[in-house]
Amino acid sequence: MTIPKNDTFLRALLKQPVEYTPVWLMRQAGRYLPEYNETRARAGDFLSLCKSPSLATEVTLQPLERFPLDAAILFSDILTIPDAMGLGLYFAQGEGPMFERPLRQESDIQALKVPDPDSDLRYVMDAVAEIRSALDNRVPLIGFSGSPFTLACYMVEGKGGTDFREIKTMLYKQPELLHQILEKNAQAVTAYLNAQIESGAQAVMIFDTWGGALSHTAYREFSLQYMQQILAGLKREQAGLRIPNIVFTKGGGLWLEAISDIGCDAVGLDWTIDIGDARRRVGDKVALQGNLDPSILFASPEIITKEVEKILTSYGNGSGHVFNLGHGISQFTPPENAAALVEAVHALSRKFH
Repeated sequence: MTIPKNDTFLRALLKQPVEYTPVWLMRQAGRYLPEYNETRARAGDFLSLCKSPSLATEVTLQPLERFPLDAAILFSDILTIPDAMGLGLYFAQGEGPMFERPLRQESDIQALKVPDPDSDLRYVMDAVAEIRSALDNRVPLIGFSGSPFTLACYMVEGKGGTDFREIKTMLYKQPELLHQILEKNAQAVTAYLNAQIESGAQAVMIFDTWGGALSHTAYREFSLQYMQQILAGLKREQAGLRIPNIVFTKGGGLWLEAISDIGCDAVGLDWTIDIGDARRRVGDKVALQGNLDPSILFASPEIITKEVEKILTSYGNGSGHVFNLGHGISQFTPPENAAALVEAVHALSRKFH
C-alpha cells in the first residue's frame, strides 16, 4: 500500500501537521449530482448500483472529478450486512430501505449468521479494489459500515425513518435478545471493515446514525460498548501504513468524552455542537470531523463562506480537524454550492496551519 499523492486527510486524522484543513462530504456521491442520477438510471435501481463494482467505482469518482476533495468514500450502503444475513433488503419507491423479514422472534435472532465478507459481500471488496485502482493514488479511500445499533434499528423495525417503537420495546422488555443481535452485528462489522482494509481502504468510518435516539445509559450499553468492541478488533496497519478510524454518532455531542475514550482516532460531529468546545472537551485525544449544517448549502456562496470561516475559527490553529458536513449532503443541494464549500475550506484554512 503506497501513500496517496494527497494524504492531507490521513495526516489530519492522525493529528500530524498539514498545510490546510482537508475536506470531504458525507454522501458526496449522490443524488445532488446529475451524473450520479444518470448512472443510477443505467443501473436500474439503487441495489443494482451498489452491487456492481464498476458502477460503484464510477459514482465514487464522480464528485472527485468535479471538486478537489481530499478523500473518496466507497459508494455502498450501510445495509449490506443485514442484506447478506438474509433479511431480504429491498428499496420501495419513495419509502427508502425495507426488509422482508424483520427480526422479531427469538428463533430468527438465534439463527442469524455472521456473513463472510469474502464470499457473502464479495461485491463490496471488489468495488474497494477497483476504486483504489481507478483513484491511482490521488487521494485516500474511506471504507465504512453502519454501527451495530444502527443496523439493528433497521433489522428490528424492518425499515428506516421510524419512531423506534419495535427496537426500544425489545431493548427494555427483552434486552438479552437485542444484545444477541448487537453481538452478531459487532462481529460482522469488524470482519467487514477488516476485509475492506485488506482490499484497499485507507481509513474506515463507523456510522452510528441512530445512536442519538437512545437514553444516556442505553447509549453506553447498546451502542458505545459495541463500537468499542469493533475498534478493539480492527486492523490498525496495512502494508506498514496506519489505517485511521472515525466514529460518528449523530446526536452524540452529549457523550463526546465517552466516545473519545473507546480507542478511535477521530470523532465525527453533527452541527449541534460548537467544534471549539468539542476540541476543549476531548483535548489531544482524538481528531474531530465536521460539522457544518448541510442546510447551509441551500444559501448563497457568500453565506457558505462565512459559515465555513466560523467553524474554522472556532476550531482554531493546528491539525486534527477534517472539515465535513454534520450529516449527509441533501439531494437538493446545488452542485455549485458544494464547490463553494470546498473552495472556502481550502482557501480560508491555510491561515490556521
